[in-house]
Amino acid sequence: MIDPHVLLLGDVDHEAVASLLGRYGLMLERVVPGEGIPGSYWGESEAGLKADRLYARIDTPVHSILHEACHYICMSPRRRAGLDTDAGGDDPEESAVCYLQVLLADGLAAVGRSRLFADMDAWGYSFRLGGARVWFDQDAEDARLWLRRHGVTDEADRPTGRCRG
Repeated sequence: MIDPHVLLLGDVDHEAVASLLGRYGLMLERVVPGEGIPGSYWGESEAGLKADRLYARIDTPVHSILHEACHYICMSPRRRAGLDTDAGGDDPEESAVCYLQVLLADGLAAVGRSRLFADMDAWGYSFRLGGARVWFDQDAEDARLWLRRHGVTDEADRPTGRCRG
């Protein structure tokens, strides 16, 4: 069941989301309400990934869309080529995915990092220091370095618009 306070795709500009994803070669495919979401690892209303397509319905949480998009961006080209539902990856990559989704949230006018932190906490993301904001501000150095090392962010922690090479 969706937390009624979590921001959904139906609450934001779909074109802005599609444009953001498109910078990384990822296409947003909208699924008809009530239908299953192809490639959804978690099921229900959670976003799905298959190849270079991210599937979502109007009731898909924005944090789920950003998280799955960031898996696509952060995975190796080999994994990206065979992507179907399970993004895989290790713990350092997962941390990078979480960090990057916060950065990308700032690129969506209706979202921003503060809203994303609240939605991540409401969904149940788990971090050593507690909430998403505390993790991001105080415990995410490994994620920042991972993203830089793989060319996903620059030295100022800004997204480069490139997927991991």
